[in-house]
Amino acid sequence: MVVKKAKKAKKAAKKKTEKRRYSKSSGRTVEKEMRRYKKGTAKSGRGGKGGKVKSRKQAIAIGLSEARKKGEKVPKKKSR
Repeated sequence: MVVKKAKKAKKAAKKKTEKRRYSKSSGRTVEKEMRRYKKGTAKSGRGGKGGKVKSRKQAIAIGLSEARKKGEKVPKKKSR
């Protein structure tokens, strides 16, 4: 029992010192895009003129992209 408590305390201390990768506002942007995806109104492509968003991954990517355009805190795109 004592060992488990010590591990939990150590983990909690580590969490406090870690930086946030994504800002709260970028999370909200992705959330909005996910709602559009679930409704079936999310579109891809320039100006939403492309086809329908077909996967969750696509919706998340679009949300993060929009967050980057707004200047919110989002990690850089991974290069291939």
